[in-house]
Amino acid sequence: MPIIKSAPLLALRRRLLGLIDKVAFLGPLLARITVGVVFTASGWGKLHNLEKVTEFFTSLKIPMPAFNAAFVASVEFLGGLLLIIGFLSRLMSLPLMVTMVVAILTAKREDIAGFGDLMRLSEWAYLVFFAWIAVAGPGRASLDHILAPRMFGDKESI
Repeated sequence: MPIIKSAPLLALRRRLLGLIDKVAFLGPLLARITVGVVFTASGWGKLHNLEKVTEFFTSLKIPMPAFNAAFVASVEFLGGLLLIIGFLSRLMSLPLMVTMVVAILTAKREDIAGFGDLMRLSEWAYLVFFAWIAVAGPGRASLDHILAPRMFGDKESI
């Protein structure tokens, strides 16, 4: 039994929830575009400076630094582009999550003395965005949402 029984308040609540539902696509869209632009630019920069990225990865003792520099640069660039348009969003979030975990464990490890330090890292924020996209999906304003019914016969996107 509802605590609020006032018909006008219940009607107002229904209207507000209806309006919120109409703009619910904005959260995932803005998250995808934000991290997509950041990682497209980062990947582009790495692709055009692979020698420096390889040197940096070597200093971090990342195995196969040349291969991993090219791999990370490609994942960031392509993954960022795909997130911007919302295509294969859940799938692309996974390797991007891995790059953030590796960045935290290698390049940022010395900056972390406790949980609070981890929470302040931009890499952590990106990791959270990617995890959200991987679990919740890209939202209605995405190619995944449009194409999934045609490609897979259902409304679930990958």
